[in-house]
Amino acid sequence: MPKRLPSAPPVLAGYSYVRPLGAGGFADVFLYEQDLPRRVTAVKVLLVDVIDPEARRAFTLEADAMARVSAHPSIVTIHQASISSDGRPYLVMEYCPESLGARVKRGPMPAGEVLDIGVRMAGALETAHRSGLLHRDIKPSNLLVNSLGAPVLADFGIAGAVGDAGGGETFAMSIPWSAPEVLGERTTGTVATEVWSLGATLYTLLAGHSPFELADRSRNSVDQLSRRVLGAKYTPLAPRGVPARIDTVLSTAMQRDPARRYASMAEFGEQLRWAQYELGVAPTSLEVASPEWASAAHISFGEATQRGPVVTTVNADSRRAGRAAATAQVRAGSAVVDAGGLAPTRGGGGWLKPALIGVGAAVVVLAGGAAALLFAGVI
Repeated sequence: MPKRLPSAPPVLAGYSYVRPLGAGGFADVFLYEQDLPRRVTAVKVLLVDVIDPEARRAFTLEADAMARVSAHPSIVTIHQASISSDGRPYLVMEYCPESLGARVKRGPMPAGEVLDIGVRMAGALETAHRSGLLHRDIKPSNLLVNSLGAPVLADFGIAGAVGDAGGGETFAMSIPWSAPEVLGERTTGTVATEVWSLGATLYTLLAGHSPFELADRSRNSVDQLSRRVLGAKYTPLAPRGVPARIDTVLSTAMQRDPARRYASMAEFGEQLRWAQYELGVAPTSLEVASPEWASAAHISFGEATQRGPVVTTVNADSRRAGRAAATAQVRAGSAVVDAGGLAPTRGGGGWLKPALIGVGAAVVVLAGGAAALLFAGVI
């Protein structure tokens, strides 16, 4: 089945269209150049025929989620979100020239590089989880390589809430990297399913193909792959030259029983760091947001449905807000003009205080001059 052509790029104020980057089921991505500041950007635009209240809610959620967590160095940066003149919502993001999905098609990646990627992604996902966010679509094509050559996590288009593991609507699945309980439609996503997906993604980078995929392509239909994932029989990579310690880590992440996987992305990341240490590789820093940041940046999924154009997330009862209000009142009082309309009052002294200060200064100067003349014998 041929791929569809990209939709027409929208006209965006302050941006110049360059070329299409990709076409998906719900959105197209285009390359634009921003006029000020000058930089190239990737613009994700919803398709006209999928715009409905639910699509707008999901798009708003994606924009909010990325804005909250993209401060993390391993999550793609979002610059702007709005609606184009033709009514299509769009996101402006940093341009990443390559994805790991495209890169792995050229062959397996070195173990040291894959471990580094794994630690970085574990830190990014742990940060998202602490903010109440599940990615739910972790796979090589959603791990991009930015202009500095660093891996970054992208595409929060089907993100969900941590703890919301009930039935609900079953979202699209990326079968080779989805956990068995997702394929079995027992959950739409949990921290444990994310651990599985990251493990399966790292396996793909090391093997050069997705887990449970066979060399005989005729045996890799969707149904055949799904049955293998549901069975979750891990195939070791050690016979291909991958260190056995990595197999130990990945096989734990990809246990069929979710309770036997790592309890968090932080724990998964630390095991990847230990693998680096045991292999003589300098461990990558596991960068995770502090609990204070996570509690302040917690994502509310209800907002995306209920809110209008703008809803503040600032705590109106905080000490800082109180101080700002008090300062505003003082400034407002300082601008009040007195009854005669001659000069603004400044607290208790009014305009008299600076006048008296000026007179006093003049008296001091005159007294000093008189003393000098007396001393010189003039007077």
